[in-house]
Amino acid sequence: MRDSASEVTEIRNAVHLCIDMQNIFAPGGLWATPWMERVLPAIVGVVARHQARTIFTRFITPQDPEDRPGQWQSYFHRWHQATRRHLPPSALELVPALSKFVPPAAVIDKPAYSAFSNPALATLLLDKTIGTVVISGAETDVCVLSTVLSAVDLGFRVVIVEDALCSSSDVGHDALMTMYRTRFHGQVDLMTAEELSEFWRE
Repeated sequence: MRDSASEVTEIRNAVHLCIDMQNIFAPGGLWATPWMERVLPAIVGVVARHQARTIFTRFITPQDPEDRPGQWQSYFHRWHQATRRHLPPSALELVPALSKFVPPAAVIDKPAYSAFSNPALATLLLDKTIGTVVISGAETDVCVLSTVLSAVDLGFRVVIVEDALCSSSDVGHDALMTMYRTRFHGQVDLMTAEELSEFWRE
C-alpha cells in the first residue's frame, strides 16, 4: 500500500508507461516472469481507463550480439536464443490482452532497459508537456527500475502502480519497493491500481 506519510496529490498531465509486457516475458516465454498473469488484470484496468494516454514499451533484442555496444554483446552471446536471429517475432509482441488497445495506445521500442533509452520517448513527453509518468509492467528490478531512475533524472514525477508490477525475483521486487518508499520521497509515489483510479481521473 501507499506510504501513509506520502502526500499524494491529484495526477494531471500524465501518461501511463507500461513496460515490456511482451510474450517473451509471459508464461512459456524465454524470459518468463511468473507473476505476469497475476498482475495483468490490474494493468488491463489501468490501460482501459487511459487508453489514449498509455504508451507501451517493447524491449527489442538485436538481430545479432554484435549489433549492441560493449557489455551488451557479452550479454547477448550468453542469451543468443533471445536474439532476433533465433527468436520468433511473436515473442517480442505485446501480450494479447494488451495489444488490443493499440491504437489508441502507442508503442515505443527500446534497445536497452530504460524506456528512455529510446530518446523519442522523452521528446514526445516534453512536447506534450507531460509532468507525471505512471509506471506499470515488467520487471520491477530491471527495466522498471531503469525507467524510474531515468524519469526521475529528467524531472518527471513518477507514480508506480505497485500491484501492476511483476518480477521473476520476489527478493528483488521487495527490495525495490522498500527503496522507492524510503529513498525517493517527493519524486516517486507508490499506489495501487484502485488508488490510481481515485487520483487520476482525466
